[in-house]
Amino acid sequence: MKRIAVMTSGGDAPGMNAALRAVVRTGLSFGWEVYGIRQAYRGLLAGDFLKLEHREVSGIIQRGGTILQTAREPAFQEPLGQKRGLRRLNEKGIEAVVVIGGDGSLRGANALHSLGVPVIGIPGSIDNDIYGSDMSIGVDTALNTILDAIDRIRDTASSHERAFLIEAMGRNCGYLAMMSAILGGAEMVHIPESPRTVEDIAASLENAYLRGKNHAIGVVAEGANPKITEIADYCTESNQVGFDVRVVILGHTQRGGSPTAFDRLLATRMGVRAVKMLNDGLSGVMVGLNGNVMQPIPLEDVVSQNRPLDIDRWGDIAHILSR
Repeated sequence: MKRIAVMTSGGDAPGMNAALRAVVRTGLSFGWEVYGIRQAYRGLLAGDFLKLEHREVSGIIQRGGTILQTAREPAFQEPLGQKRGLRRLNEKGIEAVVVIGGDGSLRGANALHSLGVPVIGIPGSIDNDIYGSDMSIGVDTALNTILDAIDRIRDTASSHERAFLIEAMGRNCGYLAMMSAILGGAEMVHIPESPRTVEDIAASLENAYLRGKNHAIGVVAEGANPKITEIADYCTESNQVGFDVRVVILGHTQRGGSPTAFDRLLATRMGVRAVKMLNDGLSGVMVGLNGNVMQPIPLEDVVSQNRPLDIDRWGDIAHILSR
């Protein structure tokens, strides 16, 4: 093998640059040429390749986002678009691809593999919903960002004796909301996997008031129903909670920022391992973290299911510690 390419695809995640850096420098150590594909599958279809040397990835390990940028490209979901992508790789003489990204990105990687392109995936998603890996790149940094916000909001909540509902990312997966609620000492958590009524949620906040707390914190995943604004409206109109209720939507602040030490190390290990897997002749697999071991996980398995949240385990812990 002489020439490989790497892309960062889907939603950006802190640590993607660290993984990119590791892929490039490991590839160069084998004497290969390494190309970055700008804007993921969109750039692949456009033939937007950038040759990467040591200098191009110097000083990026601490940067959030991705220097290659990212985009979603519906055309690549179709067979014709996938064949166009294969043609662009062949035109450039690319012999293998490393794809860093989430569920949709890894589906694209699996499609390239099915066309005969050697492909290795690296899980990068702050939702931590990628099957086959205990942790994905960006999760730890996003959690720390949410916890910093919760700590700050608690200060003002206590000062004014208020309840705050804080929305964390998680359209289909409540991992960030659940973990930040436990680690942030929240009185309530509401996630897509475990629907609750507005009455039940209001009762949790009211319970904190009746027990004499001078504030209450509730963490709500963006994909949970009822939505955070519906909950806030009910609490205010019913006048049941005891506290004045405020809403904070963290939004895309959770995606940005310098990656934590954990994410830098995870991304670096996964990047190095991905290239070594290619060198060993592997393809159609993702680098998965299981315990403290990096293992190849078939992409077919990865894209056929999501990593489930252990609701019984974590929900019980959240309930006990909210008292």
